[in-house]
Amino acid sequence: MLRLEDLSVIRRNRPVLQGIDLTVGPSEFIGLIGPNGAGKSTLMEAALGLIPATGQSSLAQMAAAPRARHAAYLPQAKEIAWPVSVRDLVSLGRLAWPGGGGTSADRQAIDRAITRMGLEAFAHRTAQRLSGGEQARALIARALAQDTPLLLADEPIAGLDPAQQLATMRLFAALASEGRGVIASIHDLGLAARFCTRLVLLAEGRIIADGTPDQVLQDDLMTRAFGITLRRVQTPDGLAILPV
Repeated sequence: MLRLEDLSVIRRNRPVLQGIDLTVGPSEFIGLIGPNGAGKSTLMEAALGLIPATGQSSLAQMAAAPRARHAAYLPQAKEIAWPVSVRDLVSLGRLAWPGGGGTSADRQAIDRAITRMGLEAFAHRTAQRLSGGEQARALIARALAQDTPLLLADEPIAGLDPAQQLATMRLFAALASEGRGVIASIHDLGLAARFCTRLVLLAEGRIIADGTPDQVLQDDLMTRAFGITLRRVQTPDGLAILPV
């Protein structure tokens, strides 16, 4: 669904990413983790062809319309520019498809996205008047309405309350179980370990670890990337991971 080969990015005369090789396949929920400034957002933008990069990206090589039907993108900046209803905002996710939001298939995709994000009660409210967390959920719904095989989400649970963070992570895991590919940048290592099938650790401008959560969340790697260690605590609901 996505292949990056030797991808490198220089911004403001500073190398941000160097020699990134990454493949995302069906049924994978990949948590992209790493410290602030590690290049997580840059990696997604370069993969989509939104910023200049060297190397190869299978997405960046696509024309705009096929790319929009293959991959949905939720950027870190969650801004709603116009005073439109939540339903109209979500319907923008259908612009990549031939009906442009007006067909029966479009309406079904919009309804599914609104339902999956629990936004039925807000569908006809002005999106700009919602709380920050509610707006974030509406923007996730817009990406879901795009109904693509691949979803790239940059800090999708930032600003959500704990219940909505859990609901969103469960949703992304469900999308992967349906055969889609999901890659999301995540700062909560406990949630990443609980829900992601695979973690990619970015630091020093490179991928320094790529594997299962157990393989990546090792103290030597956490110390190298974040300057922390992890404490693992068994709970009735499974393993909890606490940074210390």
